[in-house]
Amino acid sequence: MDVEAESSSRPPKQEDKLMPSPKHRTTYAAAAASATTTRRRCICLWVTAAILGLGLLLLILGLTVFKAKRPLTTVNSVALDNLDFSVDITRLRVLLNVTLDLGISLTNPNRVGFKYSNGTAFLRYRGNNVGEVPVPAGKIGARATRSLNLTLTLMADRLLSNSALYSDVISGTLPFQTYVRIAGKVRILFNIHVVTYTTCDLEISVANRTLSDQKCHYKTKL
Repeated sequence: MDVEAESSSRPPKQEDKLMPSPKHRTTYAAAAASATTTRRRCICLWVTAAILGLGLLLLILGLTVFKAKRPLTTVNSVALDNLDFSVDITRLRVLLNVTLDLGISLTNPNRVGFKYSNGTAFLRYRGNNVGEVPVPAGKIGARATRSLNLTLTLMADRLLSNSALYSDVISGTLPFQTYVRIAGKVRILFNIHVVTYTTCDLEISVANRTLSDQKCHYKTKL
């Protein structure tokens, strides 16, 4: 009996004092989990803030420095290369051959390249297409200009049924129009489609076989 009493009243060992109780172990685990969660939240917030900041920076640049500008099409020259005609008075018909040399330049004012697809230049007589030539696709660098030389030839068969031609030849003036449409895109953050239109109203003097007047008009759509 004395031995058992002495054993039960023995003081705790040093190792027992250093070992945390189950309650304390639970508290430490909860604190560690909370710290990990907080750390993850901070990382997510920093990443989100960085993405938003980068997006805002790109948006500002896209609306200011890299804002899409309209490419400019300019007609540098229109020359009458050939004009031949014959008048059949008995049938009130005219056989006409016309060739025009058209020189245009396409200017890209943007800080990125402008890529355009295949197009067509038309020669028109009183609203009808009487000649055409393809405009091959290409690309213009940032703030660069490209020159295009086009030759438009009249397709005589398209004028055979036009009754106004005889009257125009007799009056001494032939009204023609050149029409060029070029469509492309500028990529600034995303693709921006651009279409340029160029029309030139021409008057050809039959007697002098020269261009007596020309007026050009330009239009660009984003």
